[in-house]
Amino acid sequence: MSARDIESALLARCAAVAREVAPPAQDQREANVFRLASMLIQSQFPHEANSLKLASDEYFVAHPNAKLTSGAIVRNGWIVGLPRLRDRLIRRLS
Repeated sequence: MSARDIESALLARCAAVAREVAPPAQDQREANVFRLASMLIQSQFPHEANSLKLASDEYFVAHPNAKLTSGAIVRNGWIVGLPRLRDRLIRRLS
């Protein structure tokens, strides 16, 4: 899979979890991206942001040392950047 394919799949998971139609975070990458996404869309989509936060919190209860900073999430290549994640997720949720 290309980086764009991976990003698209992760955005699709974020949107599905935000709409509560998908299971919670399945791994560290998803949990961290969900947590970050929830913060980025909180003002425009509070309900969806809460769903993402709950999905990530459930993972972090079982894996408390898995939580990373936003900088580490970008450095790991899980997202390209915060504005891009926010804009693309808002588009999917609109």
